[in-house]
Amino acid sequence: MNETKIEWVKNPDGSPGYTSNPVRGDCPVGCPYCYVKPFRARYGWHKDIRFYPSELEAICKRKKPAGIFVGSTIELFHDKTIQYMAETMDTIKGCPQHRFYLLTKQPAQLRKFSPFPDNCYVGVTACNFKMMDNALYYLGEIEAKVKYLSLEPLLEAIPFNCIPIERLAYCGIDWLIIGAQTKPAVLPKIEWVQEIVKAADKAGIPVFLKDNLLELVNYHSPDTDFAFDSEGCYRQEMPEEVKQCKES
Repeated sequence: MNETKIEWVKNPDGSPGYTSNPVRGDCPVGCPYCYVKPFRARYGWHKDIRFYPSELEAICKRKKPAGIFVGSTIELFHDKTIQYMAETMDTIKGCPQHRFYLLTKQPAQLRKFSPFPDNCYVGVTACNFKMMDNALYYLGEIEAKVKYLSLEPLLEAIPFNCIPIERLAYCGIDWLIIGAQTKPAVLPKIEWVQEIVKAADKAGIPVFLKDNLLELVNYHSPDTDFAFDSEGCYRQEMPEEVKQCKES
């Protein structure tokens, strides 16, 4: 378990969150833009998939509440890795003091573990409209206290204005994360981000803009009011559950 710079994993007090990877090896999804690939090549990380129970043990030993992103370097819900999810879910259930983030590109597998415990936030990555349409379908089938979409990397326009607000409500979407491709860096068009934010505002869904969009926002500064709140702060909103945790 390691401290992470991933902004949306941070704790309500602003302290860093953590990543934990009980399953390691080459990700079976093999996305061409995967930020982990350069590290594997540079450090010679092993390719075969292995399970590390010690990672789950470290989570259990930590008593101070923390946000923990499980599976930050590999797809946990793939047929080649899903066999280890039962133990991971047992750890999540056994550590109610922590806030766990799960994120997948295999949303059809999520229903095998539904309903998810309240301290487990369940997200699906969508880089384009087809992936988002698929994500909404399967997120609508599961039970989780917080369900979210990670639109990172945002690789093409996603016509949110064509999606009925009622569908987002029916699927129970509680949070949207938007970000750019990092390695190599590819910024989305400002119009793509703006459309998503406007749709989220209309639906009352919190929006978290990653730091890697700041260059885009600064470059188009005259047309980026949507990226800031009423107090002029960059839009990095958290789900209601996290905000309540901060207030308590």
